[in-house]
Amino acid sequence: MIAITGATGQLGRLVIDALLKSQKPATLIALVRDPAKARDLVAKGIAVRAADYNEPDTLHSALTGVERLLLISSSEVGQRRAQHRAVIEAARSAGVKLLAYTSLLHADTSTLGLASEHRDTEQALAESGLPHVILRNGWYNENYTASVAPAVEHGAILGSARDGRISSAARADYAEAAAAVLTRDGQAGKVYELAGDDSYTLAELAAEVTQQSGKAVVYNDLPQAQYQEALVSVGLPVELAAMLADSDACAAKGDLYDNSRQLSQLLGHPTTPIAQSVSAALKH
Repeated sequence: MIAITGATGQLGRLVIDALLKSQKPATLIALVRDPAKARDLVAKGIAVRAADYNEPDTLHSALTGVERLLLISSSEVGQRRAQHRAVIEAARSAGVKLLAYTSLLHADTSTLGLASEHRDTEQALAESGLPHVILRNGWYNENYTASVAPAVEHGAILGSARDGRISSAARADYAEAAAAVLTRDGQAGKVYELAGDDSYTLAELAAEVTQQSGKAVVYNDLPQAQYQEALVSVGLPVELAAMLADSDACAAKGDLYDNSRQLSQLLGHPTTPIAQSVSAALKH
């Protein structure tokens, strides 16, 4: 039995899609906060169990009979330490044989503000004695292509990454990698640094958007605080804006770059180029 936390989230649904290519639906368990949002998974023959990171009692019952568990990191930045430790403790007491965790690229050395909670979870796993594998996911192409339409409309991509190179891949690539790890033997103890095969600067991304859209788009590099203010001004919550601005500033220092190609090696095929994701974004 393979269980996936956050199964109705963007990554979780893609992991399930990837698993269904090789696994019978009856061998999968979708762990979700709100089962009402998972009716489509039930229709596919997948067991759905209520599991709330903030309610440890739900976790213990949800993990009964689970052999392999994918812990997709919580989206609640600032709450992850307690949430993830609750899942790890429940997995340990349930006798889970392998826990795979979606961490952050180079979490042990990253200067991203996001990295500290991931480091804490990796430490908790090490202390738990649970057989585990760490999937250190880099940036998603979608983190940038989500703003392609407004970039074309306004003729600019904003950021504070200077000329830092970003090795991103499509969310589906990371999902496929998680599915591969969950269905292969001998994964316990491994740490994967997962990132796109190719890297780009935000100026190069702007040039790609220009070429594909036929409209001039430039990259405007801003100081971190100014970029954060710009994000807030277009409606982003202050916490999210601060996180994005911090991540961009860390990209300038190389924190979102990796050239090990461990992701494509795990997949057995190249990662999705940013140009392909830009093309998909422009069609929507």
